[in-house]
Amino acid sequence: MVRVESPPTDREVPVVRVVLLPVVLLLGATAAGSALVAPAARIPVAVCGAITTLVVAVLTAALHRARRASRVQRAEHEQRIAYLEHRIHSHDAETVRLTKEVMPAAIRRLRVGNSPDEVMRDIVDADAANRHLPKALREQIHQVLEVIDNEEARRDSAQRAFVSVARRVQAIVHRQASELREMEDHYGRNPEVFDDLLRIDHGTALIGRLADSIAVLGGARPSRQWPKPVPLFSVLRGAMSRILEYQRVDLHSIAKVAIVGTSVEPLIHACAELLDNATRYSPPQTRVHVTAVEVQTGIAIEIEDGGVSLSEEARARAENMLAQAQAGINMNDLGESPRLGMAVVGRLSRMYQLQVSLRQSAYGGVRAVLIVPREMITTGPAPGIAHGIGATSRPTSSLDMSQLQHVVPPPGKRKPKPAATGPVPSVAAPVPTGA
Repeated sequence: MVRVESPPTDREVPVVRVVLLPVVLLLGATAAGSALVAPAARIPVAVCGAITTLVVAVLTAALHRARRASRVQRAEHEQRIAYLEHRIHSHDAETVRLTKEVMPAAIRRLRVGNSPDEVMRDIVDADAANRHLPKALREQIHQVLEVIDNEEARRDSAQRAFVSVARRVQAIVHRQASELREMEDHYGRNPEVFDDLLRIDHGTALIGRLADSIAVLGGARPSRQWPKPVPLFSVLRGAMSRILEYQRVDLHSIAKVAIVGTSVEPLIHACAELLDNATRYSPPQTRVHVTAVEVQTGIAIEIEDGGVSLSEEARARAENMLAQAQAGINMNDLGESPRLGMAVVGRLSRMYQLQVSLRQSAYGGVRAVLIVPREMITTGPAPGIAHGIGATSRPTSSLDMSQLQHVVPPPGKRKPKPAATGPVPSVAAPVPTGA
């Protein structure tokens, strides 16, 4: 600690001792000169010597005092510089402590749900190391916390709005999928109509996946619920049914395990996003290969495409996007032309403890590895179905996967058509004989 003390003036040489020597020398020179000159000139020489001695004494005393004042000012200046350096060093240390300890702890408490006033009371006032903070610095910390709290509130409001819009779209998609399933059951014997209905059903599944992606980015969970376990093969087929170019995907060596009902929809959505990236960013004539094998931590689902391999910079950017999504991505970070795939996979990985990694593929493209934890796997009976006709709704069938076929109900089992609301003809049409 630097102490500010008065300069050591008592150690200085007195003025009398400084002036005495030149005065004595001048007086001696004056006396010698008066003795050597003629008697008539002794008085003028003595007067001039006395005046010179007086002037030299005054100048010597003035110079000594000026030198003494200069030394005092220099000492005070050096002490002020030392004191300022000490204050700057302590201020820098305090700033570093606030930046690395106080502010991160305050922001963590703020994001948990505490208000800025509660954070200031818990972090600043309750901590003995922070009680000596100046009032201006406390007000500055409080203002920063208020700004962060307002930004978090606006972001949460925007995410809730996105989720609300996505839920509305999902409700429309689910209702349309249910109507399409009824139409598929009714027009199953008409190949032309049935083919058009399948294409519409596929487009509805794509719209539902986009709505689910928006909801997941907003912090919500996928809307569909699967009450029963579903085989992994059916889960991957369900993921294929939600991408545009599903014909290019080949399944190889799928482990004969099942996924618990609460984890079916997140896994379908994550695999669909990875399959969509694989088919979208690879040449149309190439194939996408999918394998699923058991590993020590669970199931490893590998998706390989034959596109252009990722460079180190591109892979680092994709992994950074995954890390940001796992930490909580902001809607503003998506940009004007958002690529939702990796962001959605990152959010799902955070919610359900999935692990995603990107590597170079043996086919020259990219290999995405998705690790499914053992908590999501079951070896019991799995009567659920996640693919096939009408798979966009809740599955209730208990058929075996190897015997899964679309069965067209006989005419007597079909649902009757709704009654016509138009005008009824007055004369019934003639019925052909033997009809």
